[in-house]
Amino acid sequence: MANKVFCPKLLKNLGFHVRRLNSAPSPLSAVPPLNFTGDFNAATVTEPNLLDTTPQINTALQNHNNIINFDDVKELFHGVPTTKLIRSSLTLQMAAIEPMVDLGMWVMNSKLMEMPVFKEVMLGFVKNTFYEHFCAGKDLTEVRRTVTNLSNSGLKAMLDYGVEHATENESCDQSMKSFIQTIESTKSLPESSASFVVAKITAICTPRLLKRMSDLLRWEQKDPSFNLPWKQQSLPLFAENSPIYHTSKKPEPLTVEEERDLQLAHQRLVKICEKCVEHDVPLLIDAEDTTIQPAIDYFAYTAAIKYHRGDQPLIFGTIQAYLKDAKERMVIAKKAAEKMGVPMGFKLVRGAYMCSEKQFASSLGFKSPIHDSIEQTHACFNSCAEFMIEEIANGSGAVVLATHNIESGRLAATKAIDLGIKNERQNLQFAQLYGMAEGLSFGLRNAGFQVSKYLPFGPVEQIMHYLMRRAEENRGLLSTSAFDRQLMRKELTRRFEAATS
Repeated sequence: MANKVFCPKLLKNLGFHVRRLNSAPSPLSAVPPLNFTGDFNAATVTEPNLLDTTPQINTALQNHNNIINFDDVKELFHGVPTTKLIRSSLTLQMAAIEPMVDLGMWVMNSKLMEMPVFKEVMLGFVKNTFYEHFCAGKDLTEVRRTVTNLSNSGLKAMLDYGVEHATENESCDQSMKSFIQTIESTKSLPESSASFVVAKITAICTPRLLKRMSDLLRWEQKDPSFNLPWKQQSLPLFAENSPIYHTSKKPEPLTVEEERDLQLAHQRLVKICEKCVEHDVPLLIDAEDTTIQPAIDYFAYTAAIKYHRGDQPLIFGTIQAYLKDAKERMVIAKKAAEKMGVPMGFKLVRGAYMCSEKQFASSLGFKSPIHDSIEQTHACFNSCAEFMIEEIANGSGAVVLATHNIESGRLAATKAIDLGIKNERQNLQFAQLYGMAEGLSFGLRNAGFQVSKYLPFGPVEQIMHYLMRRAEENRGLLSTSAFDRQLMRKELTRRFEAATS
């Protein structure tokens, strides 16, 4: 009955949820960014504390408006087959219909998926539409074809096996094996086509243990005399304004069993890192929500200290710029690593847990750890990017700027060019999700920068849950793909006219 009521209502209102092509933002407008979700309607905007106020990166745009050229669509989509352009345009049009996310989530969680015939039809639809557009394939053989196509178009690949959070040691071990197989597969790919292998600490260490560790690490921040016998050498995990309200009372020490599980998790990460050293491919560690992020940073930093390639970082942690303490934590960790002689790399994103973070903080009677407005988040991202670009220009560190925001891409590219950093310096890279922000990816590529696409892969049934979560987190991102669709339509029109003239 719910299906009969729900679907007609969606169909009736489809037109109100699709951004028209002629309303697409201009290249200069701020487009909702990678992994950022939320609606900011603050009446006033106050500048966040970003250590260095009024970043100069924001003043350079006027002098370099044409660094990323979106006007020449022939050059922009050079090497992209017409069939792919048509398919991409249609898929993005469907993804722009916001109720489809609601419908997809509802279907995925309904008993309909217990019906073999319906499940087969649903999986077939997803595979031939969203899966093929946003994912690299079901196995490493299909991934190889996708990566080769990307390489032929001048883009690199960040390989992300779409594994779920682990629940016990057996699934942690299986995840480790999958990560190692992914690393080993890079040797069969075109030379230098894989920029990173992506790993989730939640796949090799259970979230339950990560939360226990995070609580203990926060208590140590409150009380430096607090002893953590299992703690290895790391970089600073917290800033002065980092949220530590998660731990209201002194946590119990890890049990003997928990310490054993932690040792096993360290051993898994060691095996992954050693395989990265063997195959000379960097490891990018994804971020999660603040309840477990301190432990994830701990794993990333302990590995970064032990494993690097001379003065080049091998391990990249992730900084989420929508957190108020993002830049301060980045600066503190980067400076500490520099003092230790350790090259440190970061992936910079905006963030993906806005609603849950706000709700959790509110439930404990604290203010949200997330910036109060989207403008503040943009300012934080741009300021963090400027800091790392300047560090790179001075010969230290590396950064992956993971953004779909056109203005942020332009600002960072401007700053890099002003400081003499382009493709000859591999320490600065840009990244976008596979199947998203194609115009920005190709524009940055044409401007001479190294650009990677984030490639999730795995069996369709497994990745479908991953796709739905990403769609839920990135509603605004999917619904504002109009600029890409506008560029694609313009290029398809140009090709049609050229073919018929």
